Amino acid sequence: MAAELDIAAAALLTVWDGARERTANRVSTAQLRAIMLVEREDGINLRRLAAGLDMLLSSASRLCDRLVAAGMLEREPGRSDRREISLHLTPEARRLLAELREDRRRHLAEILADMTPEGRQALLRGLREFDEAARVRIVRPLSPLVPEPVEEPVRPQVPETRTEGEQPLRGWSAGEPTVFRTA
Repeated sequence: MAAELDIAAAALLTVWDGARERTANRVSTAQLRAIMLVEREDGINLRRLAAGLDMLLSSASRLCDRLVAAGMLEREPGRSDRREISLHLTPEARRLLAELREDRRRHLAEILADMTPEGRQALLRGLREFDEAARVRIVRPLSPLVPEPVEEPVRPQVPETRTEGEQPLRGWSAGEPTVFRTA
């Protein structure tokens, strides 16, 4: 069954790829995936974007640099933490996605018109069921591409030990992590 589906899905993938080539040739496939993820999760931070794209934080940062330079993304300091950057689509990126979807839907409609009404309904029903099954298996709770943030474990407070007259260290106390959040 999987092999037959793989063969049958080739035409659908061809429609998808053709639309991407015709309308989204201004950005790479990785950049397009990033734009689509930011669209779904407006205000996403760089760390979550990297996780959602399954890439290193440094690679995601360079990808965002290119998208900002291309006029597709805007970076904005976080509302609660100014060191954290939130990402937003520009109107140009929204136009690009609208063109991509319109082209894809137009070509799908042409192909669907050649099918029987029963065939179209069966296809839709099957794809919806496939989507539900796939989401249970591969999709994380937050979105199709972004893992849910993991809560930090509560660290026990370690009592401060110092000799009489010794000053405590400034900036952190014993038991606190020395890792700082940068994205």
